[in-house]
Amino acid sequence: MMRVMFPQLAHYTDFALVLLRLMAGLVFIDSGYNDLKSPDERSKGLGVPKAFAVFLGAAELLGGTAVVLGFLTQLAAIGLILIMLGAFQKKIFVWKTGFWGKDGLGWNYELILVSMLLVILCTNGGRFVV
Repeated sequence: MMRVMFPQLAHYTDFALVLLRLMAGLVFIDSGYNDLKSPDERSKGLGVPKAFAVFLGAAELLGGTAVVLGFLTQLAAIGLILIMLGAFQKKIFVWKTGFWGKDGLGWNYELILVSMLLVILCTNGGRFVV
């Protein structure tokens, strides 16, 4: 059994998970919205066809919304993790970006998001889900 220093905080776990879902979801909602707003620019930046950039934008927008609302939370988290794995692949193997990257644009950001999504996946986002 794990020993906890502040066991009284366990009462707030579900509230913390709502905040985690909100923060992670809003990042993906904003990213997806921006991708759909200017798909030509996004496709050029990623080096992918426009249709794929639109697909990614829609997936991020829908997945982020599902995570925030707590609707099919685990499936949404899995989908967003897969998108982030694609981002890892692009940044590490194609663009040869380091952990911190140039101008702070490394893959540390994706790692943080994947970590958040793994907590959401393993907890189903807590008690306050649809």
